[in-house]
Amino acid sequence: MTRLHGLYGLTDATLMPTDTLMLERVEAALRGGMRLLQYRDKSTDDARRLRQALALRDLCRQYDCPLLINDDVELAHASGADGVHLGQQDGSVAAARDRLGPAALIGQTCHDRIDLAQRAIQAGADHVAFGAFFASRTKPEAELAPLALLQEARARLNVPVVAIGGISMDNVARVVAAGADLIAVVNALFAAEDIQQQAERLTQPFHVS
Repeated sequence: MTRLHGLYGLTDATLMPTDTLMLERVEAALRGGMRLLQYRDKSTDDARRLRQALALRDLCRQYDCPLLINDDVELAHASGADGVHLGQQDGSVAAARDRLGPAALIGQTCHDRIDLAQRAIQAGADHVAFGAFFASRTKPEAELAPLALLQEARARLNVPVVAIGGISMDNVARVVAAGADLIAVVNALFAAEDIQQQAERLTQPFHVS
């Protein structure tokens, strides 16, 4: 399993309205260097969600890229995904760990609060996400967090730190310089005309010494 570091893509049903488009776009991002993928689908179509999660699991394994499921521990278990990402209202980290086992990757959204991250880590999370740091199409109502939070998180926490929210080519270098281990991206990656090239560009700041 690869270390949690670099570009973290999140699927979007609007940008990927069919199974074929989803797999094509995800594979392009994988070819461009995406290191972690989250399957995010808020619909109630359980059969489609399982089918897509299984297909993504198989694709991601070809590229040694872990697959996480957004908010749904049971789907993560049923699909054989590598783990789950939880919001603050999506069940407990401890319960997810009990269900998915010690090897699962479990992340939790902590908004702009170090104390929530510390609580998540104590409960068994092995990475935490902060944001939004910039205005986001995915969650336009989110309150913005300061970039200085990333530096504080790196200093105080012993797990990988994810930055999310409005990250684009205009600001990605600043986010990585501020201390993000991973950048979680939806539109700036999967709405690009050339997804592979965009993934390469978004990954570039992680290679700058």
